[in-house]
Amino acid sequence: MEGTVFTPSLEGMKFVKSDEGEMLTKPFLDVCKLVLPVIEKLGAAMVLVKSDVGGNISRLESKYSSNPSEFNLLYNMVRVEIEAKTAKASSSCTNGLLWLTRAMDFLVELFRNLLAHPDWTMSQVCTDSYNKTLKKWHGWLASSSFTVAMKLAPDRKKFMEVIGGTGDINADMEKFCADFSPFLEENHKFLDSVGLDTLKAS
Repeated sequence: MEGTVFTPSLEGMKFVKSDEGEMLTKPFLDVCKLVLPVIEKLGAAMVLVKSDVGGNISRLESKYSSNPSEFNLLYNMVRVEIEAKTAKASSSCTNGLLWLTRAMDFLVELFRNLLAHPDWTMSQVCTDSYNKTLKKWHGWLASSSFTVAMKLAPDRKKFMEVIGGTGDINADMEKFCADFSPFLEENHKFLDSVGLDTLKAS
């Protein structure tokens, strides 16, 4: 693998904003997609996250494909649903964007923990990241499934070797967190401004 598992997403992030500084749908979803291989390497521990992220990307992509010019800007999907009063539906793109952003928050926190706590096991890294991000939005059922899954986290050393490739994994991971976090913060700000950043899961 040329570079690390983060190399393609670091490249892709350069195209997420339009010249006017607005979030573009396809480039944002493409970067999220490029994070999927990292989730895969976490194996059984992240099956739930992977299917959740994959499902939300697909939902947003099919909406985008239905009218690429109208939905070229990411937040247009949400605005259309707010007007139609469908934004709060569980199958809405608004809900898809919210949960995709939250899952990415969790992953960024996970990468930060890997950098900040070299002595932690993978299971500790995952659990702490979950507690800081997704846990408050999950009900008992989702939370229990997650807690069980975290125990299946792979060996940390093996995981780092697998995602490292030929590049400097720590530098790339740090850059990924630094560059990707502002996009996620912007999503939260936008969803919060329209009163939709608080939806919970059962």
